[in-house]
Amino acid sequence: MIEILNPALLTRAKDTGALVADILQTMKDRSTVGTNLLDIDRWTKKMIAEAGAQSCYVDYAPSFGRGPFGHYICTAVNDAVLHGLPHDYALADGDLLTLDLAVSKSGVAADAAISFVVGKARPAESIAMISVTERALAAGIAAAGPGARVGDLSHAIGTVLSEAGYQINTEFGGHGIGSTMHQDPHVANTGRPGRGYKLRPGLLLALEPWVMADTAELVTDADGWTLRSATGCRTAHSEHTIAITEDGAEILTLPRP
Repeated sequence: MIEILNPALLTRAKDTGALVADILQTMKDRSTVGTNLLDIDRWTKKMIAEAGAQSCYVDYAPSFGRGPFGHYICTAVNDAVLHGLPHDYALADGDLLTLDLAVSKSGVAADAAISFVVGKARPAESIAMISVTERALAAGIAAAGPGARVGDLSHAIGTVLSEAGYQINTEFGGHGIGSTMHQDPHVANTGRPGRGYKLRPGLLLALEPWVMADTAELVTDADGWTLRSATGCRTAHSEHTIAITEDGAEILTLPRP
């Protein structure tokens, strides 16, 4: 299903997007050396409830996961890149943590992810990898607008990732979003320009470039959810929900000033 939102729903989407951004920023600020991933999940649950919103994850049970996710935020550490199931782990100095969050409020969902290094350590390769996903995300957003094709966004994202030397996995990527978290169209992290669905004002897309340092192969963790790099290398992931407008694209998941 491809959903085009009317102006009233777009206003709600902006509110949901700001909530997602605020929660992610709060969790980033609280993610210090010694913080337990289960505490991050608990704090997220509390903020969602206090905002009168609903988790898109806790009851989520797609074919690629093992039963309902059962938690409120994805917490992926180091070699984990997607669908990181929160568990009893205390963050260490230099850990690369990705937080991925999707929330629904007033009938509209928003989805975003951030990667960052915990503590005072600053591993150069990790910082560079995070930067590449952020630049690829910015390129995909810049390519979005009415009349653009999905392939234009994929090509823009993939060009940044491949020119930086990363292999690109196309099993998981960006997606449409609206009244539900995952909708068509699929937005792969590489593609051919001029191909695919033509974007229209009112369409929401979650763009999410992610990479692994030295592989494109994923393995599923024993928990049935967490996806890790097959080689054990570090990973990074950046994501925003955007709305296609008459003038281009508006990022909905930016923290409120």
